Order: sequence, then C-alpha cells, then structure tokens
Amino acid sequence: MKDAITNSQGEILDYTFHDANSRTRDLLVIGHGVTGNKDRPLIMALAESVENEGLSVLRFSFSGNGFSGGDFRDCTISKEVEDLKAVVTVAEANGYKVTYAGHSMGGAVGVLAAANDDRIRNLISLAGMVNTQAFYDREFGEVTPGEGTMWGEPECPLSLKYKNDMYEIGSVGKRASEVKVPWLLIHGDADDVIPVEDSREIYALANEPKKIIEIPGANHVFSGAGEEPVIEAVISWLGEKLAG
Repeated sequence: MKDAITNSQGEILDYTFHDANSRTRDLLVIGHGVTGNKDRPLIMALAESVENEGLSVLRFSFSGNGFSGGDFRDCTISKEVEDLKAVVTVAEANGYKVTYAGHSMGGAVGVLAAANDDRIRNLISLAGMVNTQAFYDREFGEVTPGEGTMWGEPECPLSLKYKNDMYEIGSVGKRASEVKVPWLLIHGDADDVIPVEDSREIYALANEPKKIIEIPGANHVFSGAGEEPVIEAVISWLGEKLAG
C-alpha cells in the first residue's frame, strides 16, 4: 500500500506497511500510546512477528507524533480517533478488512472508534487506557498545562486541550457495550502506568465474544520477558478470528 494518508485537518500520517504478500485481505493496524510513535519496540516487534505469520500489517504514528504532521499540543484521544478512521478509510479503499490493535492510549482510541465504526472488524487492547481522567490526574495532576511537559519530555508539552479531552471522556468504559466485534484485551499485572484493573473493568462491561489475558510480571510496554507472551497471544487470537 503506497497511498498517502491524511487526517481531516490535512495532516499527513506517517506509516509503515508490512506486506505479507498473502491472499487474504485482512490487515492488522497498530496504534501507539501517548508520547509514542509507530517505531516503538513493542509496535515494531508485533508488526514484524504478525507479518512473518502471513498477515499484512500497517503501523502508524498519530498526528503530532513521530514523523506525522501536526502539533503534539493538539494531540487528544478524540483527534486520534479521527486519525484512525482516516487510516481505515485508506485501508478499505485498498481492499483490506481492518483489525485494530491499540497500545495504552491507543487502546482507548480503539474502543471509541470501534464503538461507532463497523469497518473495524476486530479489536485488540494492549494495556489499554480506560479511565482517562484518573490517568491524567495520576500522571500529570501536578503539572500545569501550557507550562510543563509529560514525564519531563521537552518534545511532549502538556496542553490544556489534552487535559480537557481526558476529562470530557472520563472513561471509555461507558462505550464498551457499543463495541460489537470480537475483542481481545491483554495486560501485564506489573503495569505501573495503566493498572490491570482498567482492563478487568472494561472486560466486565464488554459484549461477547471477548477474551482477557493477564501476563504475570509484564510491565506497561511488555518489555523483556513480557514481549514474547503478548505477541504469541495476539497471533494465536488472530489465527482463530481470521481463519478461513
């Protein structure tokens, strides 16, 4: 796939397409978390492993992140939902059927997108953020929007726009019942950024078919010994859902 992908603001979204040269037209789209990009280790490892299993993958950076167009200060979950829909539009125009996997804040994006866009055929949440206001207060409550940064990273200024969106959403859990597609949730029980209780909470609200996997000792980014189990879980589940 070589088409340029632009969002509704006309910003170009940077992406990498892993062409498995398979006869299937299923495609895994992977979105990252806050302050991340398409080249984070988990995103790349998952994409390469899934491609090796014969399924094409598209990993992309949300606007304002990585090499995508836009300003990081404009990044919100709501805007990223529209970014994801722009990706799905181009994927479908190329004849692909989309499964979306989102990590962390990208997981919250997936819930909101899948809740009202039936072009997303399957949903995967990797350490997915659920309680957005609680996350903001926990991680950035002591930082002044417009003056400070996220986790001290100069390239990631904390904006009032981001705070307001996190507060307005509050929790994506209230949209869980609107997700009508198969849903896999994976979370490490040693995650100190998004507590595993977030996934447990939204899993209880989700429709069938659904599955939750907790990986003992895995951190938020599934680094080290957590990487292989999360990749194996995703590949196994995709094999079941996309068979035939």
